[in-house]
Amino acid sequence: MRQTTEAFRHRYRAAISPLYNPWLHGAFVLSFGIVAIALFWSRVHQVTALEWLAVPLTLLLFNVGVYGVHRHLGHHKKGFARLFYARHAGDHHSFFAPGSMAYDSARDWRVILFPAWLIVVHTLLISLPIWWLLQLVDRNVAGLVGGCLVLGYLAYEVFHACEHLPPTHPVAHWPWIRQMRRLHELHHRRELMQERNFNIVFPLTDYLFGTLYWEPEPDFTDTTRMPMTRMQHQISIAGNPIAVLTYASTVTCWPQWHPSSLRIEGPQGALHAGAHFEEDIRAGGRDGHLSWVVSEYLPGRRWSARAQGDNGLSLLLTYECVAEGDTTRFVRTLDYQFTGLAMQVANRLLLKRRIERESAASMLALREMAEKHLTSAGVTV
Repeated sequence: MRQTTEAFRHRYRAAISPLYNPWLHGAFVLSFGIVAIALFWSRVHQVTALEWLAVPLTLLLFNVGVYGVHRHLGHHKKGFARLFYARHAGDHHSFFAPGSMAYDSARDWRVILFPAWLIVVHTLLISLPIWWLLQLVDRNVAGLVGGCLVLGYLAYEVFHACEHLPPTHPVAHWPWIRQMRRLHELHHRRELMQERNFNIVFPLTDYLFGTLYWEPEPDFTDTTRMPMTRMQHQISIAGNPIAVLTYASTVTCWPQWHPSSLRIEGPQGALHAGAHFEEDIRAGGRDGHLSWVVSEYLPGRRWSARAQGDNGLSLLLTYECVAEGDTTRFVRTLDYQFTGLAMQVANRLLLKRRIERESAASMLALREMAEKHLTSAGVTV
């Protein structure tokens, strides 16, 4: 978990009232919603085939409405919706970040669920007036529409909660929940949160408006099959965190400071999540090739990328920056593993020590090259 995420969680939890009961919160929302749906639908009798069309049409319109509210009010500050913006973009997106998407205890539902009173407002000020207008024309359509508007609200709450379940929870592995969890995690990336994956239950509107973004989880993210080798080094670099991380994540510069990097083929500049690039390497005395994909980029804070290479090699590389006065503490973490037994033995006996020396040397070279680059570019702290 990033240090900033952990610190925010600590502050947020400390501010929650000791009287807050998450189970009462969840039970009230579900109970009120179910009762409201039952009351609306109790007025429905002998529905015709044409009247049944009100159900999918209502859920479709609700899908579009949720998308619009999430995209335009949840991530863009508007005067009349500033409280919603602060709660969503401020609290929720600070509490949950890629790699830290799961809640730890039921009290964390406070930052996942809407305030309990909101379902009452939604029912009385949206569902009920629409029902009243429609029942003047068709009582069955009015009842179906009123109930479906509340059903859409409940579906949002339930799916959103499931998308923040701990990854070991059985429900998290249900097929549709698993896919929506992945879409929602991608939405929580800092560089994607204002542009992609606003639907929570069904990504129809994201698809229609071209904001749907999918990136499969690499197969090698499952590290339970074999141990990972981890190396972590840190160094102080003169400069501000944004400039330092921008230089370090400009992968075309890697051959200038990392002794293992021979050639990079990829985009210029700091690479954002989803970017791909190729690298020829000589690590531990062995030549190889890596195919990279950037998984996260938070300017001035964190950059990470994953790679797959020859001989069953997989890597996770993470850069983290923390301001320390006029300098930046730069932390480089490398996790890697081999699938083949022969390479695992070779790594333990020989490669690990060589890669460790190369990684340590790269940090000194990075400091030298980064400081030269920042000085020539006129970047100040």
